[in-house]
Amino acid sequence: MQSLTISLPDDWHLHLRDAQALRDTVPAAARQFGRGVVMPNLRPPVVSVSQALAYRQRILATLPRNQTWEPLMTLYLTDNTPTAELREAKASGQILGVKYYPAGATTNSDSGVTSLTRVHPQLAVMEELGLPLLLHGEVTDPDVDIFDREAVFIERELTPLTKRFPGLRMVLEHVTTSEGAAFVAAAPPHVAATITPQHLLFDRNQLLAGGIRPHYYCLPVLKRDSHRRALIAAATAGSGKFFLGTDSAPHPRALKETACGCAGCFSHHAALELYALAFERAGALAQLEAFASHHGADFYGLPRNTGTITLHRNAWRLPEELELGGEPLIPLAAGDTLPWQMTERSAGATA
Repeated sequence: MQSLTISLPDDWHLHLRDAQALRDTVPAAARQFGRGVVMPNLRPPVVSVSQALAYRQRILATLPRNQTWEPLMTLYLTDNTPTAELREAKASGQILGVKYYPAGATTNSDSGVTSLTRVHPQLAVMEELGLPLLLHGEVTDPDVDIFDREAVFIERELTPLTKRFPGLRMVLEHVTTSEGAAFVAAAPPHVAATITPQHLLFDRNQLLAGGIRPHYYCLPVLKRDSHRRALIAAATAGSGKFFLGTDSAPHPRALKETACGCAGCFSHHAALELYALAFERAGALAQLEAFASHHGADFYGLPRNTGTITLHRNAWRLPEELELGGEPLIPLAAGDTLPWQMTERSAGATA
């Protein structure tokens, strides 16, 4: 196969940051996707509908005129989120879901939820409204090994949550483990998961073997290769429960290459090419379109995009460095050579 044309995909989990960074992140996000679910972990976090809509306008103000792309907004769940705010979010038609961060789990999660039991009233309203809960699925207990935090979260928190709120729509974001993949596969249809390119392509050796490589450090952290293989199986099986979410998370080089580096991998420079590599290695390129372009839209009840994107077999070398708000940024797999490259995107981004 020398070329591959698929329906225009969507990114169901991404980070754009704010202010000067938007001039770089928004065009990059819009280049290969029709829509993107924008995470709310700014500083301060996006906790209200008015803040989310103002953030949306800042994003759209930096979208190049020749690009068509729709940001889908989210709210940041806290212990004190008013249920009235959730009702307003649903009524606005502009808020796709509500993001759960365990307090202290990842970048700008200080204001996150301290215990899921504290937000049961909010979850009950979300269940009633059909407003999805987007989960950073890890525990933060210091006695739990960082490589086990997702599996423990599923056992301690997520399994009881699905029983207490059987109608609550949930997405286990950036799933990283065989336990996570198995849980989602066995769950009811209203429970789904996103998978990142780094978790399909790399394991923890890429991060730690031969020296620490901070630009492969993300949260949830890369796991054993057995978990990577389980994610490949889930992504390529054709199940509508699994779909594309890059978790593209830019940080300046100085904040990654430091004594206490930030978590996050920037992948919007070559997102589709990285996914294509993972699917081709699995002998499943025929499944890429459904995973990237159909399953997420179907899960969220949105129309599939009508545009297309074309990749050609053309070996090319990824950039060693990009820019983020005037500072250098090292992208995921910087300097590597990929076999696929986007050559065309059709007009008419979304249905």
